[in-house]
Amino acid sequence: MIYAKCLSLALLLVLLAGCKKYLDIIPDNVATIDNAFKMRVDAEKYLFTCYNNLPLFGNEGADPGFLTGDEFATPYPPQGDINTELYRIARGEQNIVSPIANYWDNKFFQAIRECNIFLENVDKVRDLNDLEKKRWVAEVKFLKAYYHYYLLRMYGPIPIIKTNLPISASIEEVKVSRQHVDSVFNYTVTLMDEAIADLPAVLPIEFAELGRITKSIAMSVKAEVLVTAASPLFNGNPNYANLKNKNGDALFSTSVSGEKWEKARDACKAAIDACTANGNKLYEFVPRSVSTRVSDTTQLLMSIRAALTDKWNSELIWGASNSTGGGGRGFQSLSQARLSPFTGTIPNESIGSMLAPPLHIAEMFYSSNGVPIEEDKTYPYAKRYSTLRKALASEKYYIKEGYTTVQLNYDREPRFYADLGFDGGIWFGQGKNDDNNTWVLEGKLGQTGGRQGASLYSVTGYWPKKLVNYNNAINDPAQQYTVEGYPFPIMRLADLYLLYAEALNETAGPDAEVYRWLDLVRKRAGLKGVVESWTKYSSKPSKVATKDGLREIIQRERMIELVFESKRFWDLRRWKVAENYLQRPINGWDITQREAVNYYRVRPVFTSTFSLKDYFWPISEKSLIVNPNLVQNPGW
Repeated sequence: MIYAKCLSLALLLVLLAGCKKYLDIIPDNVATIDNAFKMRVDAEKYLFTCYNNLPLFGNEGADPGFLTGDEFATPYPPQGDINTELYRIARGEQNIVSPIANYWDNKFFQAIRECNIFLENVDKVRDLNDLEKKRWVAEVKFLKAYYHYYLLRMYGPIPIIKTNLPISASIEEVKVSRQHVDSVFNYTVTLMDEAIADLPAVLPIEFAELGRITKSIAMSVKAEVLVTAASPLFNGNPNYANLKNKNGDALFSTSVSGEKWEKARDACKAAIDACTANGNKLYEFVPRSVSTRVSDTTQLLMSIRAALTDKWNSELIWGASNSTGGGGRGFQSLSQARLSPFTGTIPNESIGSMLAPPLHIAEMFYSSNGVPIEEDKTYPYAKRYSTLRKALASEKYYIKEGYTTVQLNYDREPRFYADLGFDGGIWFGQGKNDDNNTWVLEGKLGQTGGRQGASLYSVTGYWPKKLVNYNNAINDPAQQYTVEGYPFPIMRLADLYLLYAEALNETAGPDAEVYRWLDLVRKRAGLKGVVESWTKYSSKPSKVATKDGLREIIQRERMIELVFESKRFWDLRRWKVAENYLQRPINGWDITQREAVNYYRVRPVFTSTFSLKDYFWPISEKSLIVNPNLVQNPGW
């Protein structure tokens, strides 16, 4: 049994010192564990300390899934107020001396330690009733499991931290070893199962407790954990056959287990049933005000876009209440294009405009027929860069009528127009909620949304409109930009549906049940069913009828539906296809040009790098020196 919390004696002392952070919430500044668990009010503060270590999802400087992959480019070296530390990984600057996003030595092992302190002391609380104690223990068990899972995704095999070491532990006791990935997954799932048994189905006081863990949240995350365990990176991966502890114990299995996919399938279905029982359903846009006048087209686009930004909506399973993109330079500001001439004088913290989706993200979305543009028999794929034309009246809800833009921006699926901002594109909301009076993004040099100075612009000519709440308002006369925050989605129902479709395909291959869950997501996106679309429009109609072909379709569906939600980076890794996507030029339009004929030329921004070693983070040299029982990940 592992009784270690720390990876070395030095790390143990660091983690114990981390308890000093708790001084801020201990009453009367008496920093002792006994005082922290004397009364309910104090123990509740420690409960929230366990929550406070959750990642800042959607934060460009703290969320490894956000800026580390290939969904965004940004001005570099940074010229404005944006944290590009994680962006360095995409640029090939990860290292072992001072690893970027070094959560091994810092954040999450400390988080696990604090969870253990809570679990080991909560019985001391005098005025805590049994029902509430069960709930709190369940919440902390889930959080402890989640921190193990997050480290597992980043590093692969990790030590399992069941309990904390006493301060009197010997140096040898703290020199722990990494454990087999299957053992870590099993421990994580076991903890989650224990938590699920005592978590509430719904929040007792919803308005005051939004963001706290419920039964359906835990079941949904458990489903994701099991899908991850069943995926190629962790399920029979021969690339890590030689990754062994110093005693020779293997840390990966080389044989593929079909049973893992069966467990994942069953967990996904159980989670869907629990969410459905709680009233979760795919989001549909309903205007808040009678003054919001929209066409059916815009209604559809907003059902896609606002599924993310309409806070605490019916589709959201778990939202990050600690990361809302509101105020200052958050992900909403960094995603907002400059739409008004007045916004040029609004303080920099209001309009960041520095998160730029590359050209390949724009190409990823389907055609209007619901299939990849490179497969659509009717789409002029070879001329997607070279053909320029003016938008027709029938296209006015997507592109300004009469505006000249490139073929790549025409004849695309609704999610393209809901999720992306581009030169000539309609931008609904931001104070203009009437189809007869909307913002138009003009992105060329010299135009309102074009390059301005050394920063505060899109380096590719695309903007992640999906991340911007349509209720944020540009107030021209007052030269102000007001932001309405929303919880960044950690898990929403469409994500869970697609995980289930993936697990169904891996266990039984293509059938009506797989298509059903795929088509639910596609229908909300305004698309026909997957079989109908591929049969009628794809140059590869048989793809939908084979396991390999449908796997490719499901993966692309996830990348489109969940774009900009910190999912793609982890998905590409667990599918073991990251080197096919993350090692290539990152391109955009020529944003230094004023005329359309010159603006719509493909130009490189940088070349992203990825190799086999990048599937897992490196452990720092310092940790390896302090604890010789640790082995480094291959390639580092």
